[in-house]
Formats: sequence, structure tokens, C-alpha cells
Amino acid sequence: MSVKSRIEDTLTRALAPERLDVLDESHQHAGHGGWREGGETHFRVKVVSAAFAGKSRIDRHRLINGLLAAELANRVHALAIEAKAPGET
Repeated sequence: MSVKSRIEDTLTRALAPERLDVLDESHQHAGHGGWREGGETHFRVKVVSAAFAGKSRIDRHRLINGLLAAELANRVHALAIEAKAPGET
């Protein structure tokens, strides 16, 4: 299973998102720190979930980072997060 697929699966199971986009942006970081041949090192996650209602931006990021701790400890070098509750712009 690809890193992207594992991220999608983990976040889907834990957050039941209304919307989830996982973008592999590794190609934009070729030659930079943490980049590896084959990509799957730099990701952007855009997620809308009721699980974020009432949580601060920091708490939302901590939740996602905790869920993806195994990926962040291994292959993933950078993770940009856009986490919103339904109805937020």
C-alpha cells in the first residue's frame, strides 16, 4: 500500500471526513531536505470533519499528527494540514 493510501485510510477510519484530499507534493521538493527518490515524502492534507468542531487549529493538527505518527516517523518528511469542521470557510 502506498503512503498516500495509508494516510487516506487512517484519516478516513478515524475522522469519518465529509471531504478528504491527500496531495503528494514531493515533486515540488526534489533536492530539498527529506526528499527521496520515488516521492511520497511531502504531503498536503485537506480534511473537513465533524471531529474538529470546537477544537482549536493546534488541537486539530495534533490530532492528525498523532493519527499519522507512524508515517511521520518513517517516510513522510513534511505534512501540511488544512483541517476544518463542516461549515467553516
